Amino acid sequence: MVTTLDIVRLVVGILILYWGAEWLIRGSATLARALGVKALVIGLTVVAYGTSAPELAVSTQAAVDHLQPIALGTVIGSCAANISLILGLTALIAPPTIDGRLIRREIPVLIGSAIAVPVMLADGVLSRVEGMALIGCAMVFTIVTLTVSSRDEADEDDAIKAREAEDAGASYGGRARARVGPVMAIVMSAAGLGLLVVGSDQFVAGARGVAGALGQSERMLGMTIIALGTSMPELIASLVAATRGQSAIAVGSVIGSNLLNVFLVLGVVAYLRPIRVGERMHVVDLAGLVAITLLGVLFMRGSRRISRLEGAILVAAYVGFIVAASLL
Repeated sequence: MVTTLDIVRLVVGILILYWGAEWLIRGSATLARALGVKALVIGLTVVAYGTSAPELAVSTQAAVDHLQPIALGTVIGSCAANISLILGLTALIAPPTIDGRLIRREIPVLIGSAIAVPVMLADGVLSRVEGMALIGCAMVFTIVTLTVSSRDEADEDDAIKAREAEDAGASYGGRARARVGPVMAIVMSAAGLGLLVVGSDQFVAGARGVAGALGQSERMLGMTIIALGTSMPELIASLVAATRGQSAIAVGSVIGSNLLNVFLVLGVVAYLRPIRVGERMHVVDLAGLVAITLLGVLFMRGSRRISRLEGAILVAAYVGFIVAASLL
């Protein structure tokens, strides 16, 4: 039976994770703008790191507690939700246009990251060495993104994109906020990280209690309740941007978040505690992740604009993925 304490810890954990991610994103985006970082890069790195922070905090906590199925399920479920549910809902509100630079540079890396997960887990184990390799990929991705972007020539809508990135960070809570100075930005970033640590502990504890009462496995717990809970920053940021006619910024943050979920989050978890999985995880979950990623890429590369029909298909694909994972 689900207890009141479990529900309270689950809800409180989500709220703390939400505010922790908001403060981290807002503070980091302010510092990035002060350093002259471009809007697309803020979406791919700063916002992506901030929105991936809940997954990193929760998955790390799960690994420390020897709950690797929760950690792996969280990464897979969050990646699937980002590329299908969040992009799909964003397209239903305001079909986003895909930046050509994303198609040339980041999308091939996105495909590679999705394929790397089943390849590394083909033997049933994601070792500490493989975890270190994934962390290295996260570092290379960040450095290359920053380096390449610094060489790009400014174009006529750089100012518009900068305002979009500012909205994505500064109005993350759903309404415009006043700018903050660099010192306050550092304080907010540090406070955000602290809240993420506290929130992840409460969230995992509450989610395990609810899942145990409902008879849900740790694998499905990670892929559903925890994955959706930790994807709230991406979902809220994307929906707010879409309602303001700035849905293009959501694409960069979703792609960046997925890359960091695989490279950084999964890498850190494997480094802390090597991940061992069963056959069901191989067949259903990993294949579903690759299929959903390829479907999203197909829509993004087609007309460089995700239509409302394609958005509906992506949402339906996410529902089908969860149903298949729970039944097969």
